[in-house]
Amino acid sequence: MVVDDSRLLLQMVETTLVNAGFEVSTAVSGEEALDLIHKRGLPHLAIIDINMPPGMDGFELCATILEFSDLPIIMLTAIDEENTIIEAIDNFAEDYITKPFHPGELVARVRRVLRRIGDFAYTLAPITKVDDQLAVDFPGSRAIINGESISLTPTETKLLYILMRSAGRTVTADFLLRRLWPRDIPNRERLRVYVHRLRRKIEASPTDRQYITSHRGVGYTFQAN
Repeated sequence: MVVDDSRLLLQMVETTLVNAGFEVSTAVSGEEALDLIHKRGLPHLAIIDINMPPGMDGFELCATILEFSDLPIIMLTAIDEENTIIEAIDNFAEDYITKPFHPGELVARVRRVLRRIGDFAYTLAPITKVDDQLAVDFPGSRAIINGESISLTPTETKLLYILMRSAGRTVTADFLLRRLWPRDIPNRERLRVYVHRLRRKIEASPTDRQYITSHRGVGYTFQAN
């Protein structure tokens, strides 16, 4: 998903990425981007401008998206001030590209971020179906268990997103701590509490491990179906 208030730039970036084999959606504002996410589901990656008057700016959009997901983001902007670049990379973005840019470089950076972060393991849709019992509405911060809607906190939603993105593979506790609470002192007990709370909401029983499996001293795996 590409978000920029310049339709000319959107067309340029879309053409570049489509020619490289990507499927692309576009939005001219942060508000339109969020509406698109609610209608179509989260993309694999977002490319976001910072200044998009008169509404929500790029940092506000990033903060909103990262409340309920760990969506990889690349900032694509004309701002080349050091403090802005530091703020973006420190808080929101996997990469930062300044305009004007070389199309080939953009494609290379997109591929590099996706290789490092990993592709989402399930079909992207407004409601992400895991199996006949479980589905997840990430923008709505809720799980759907046998047709019943269960509210999730933003942290629970983001934790579930990270685990599902790597379904079938073990995600280390250290990685989860860095992505969930990047500015806090690592606290594995805090992570265990959130995993326990999430399990209580999506598993059939407190002792069931149908979806989330623990690996003592290492991390957690979301079981792919």
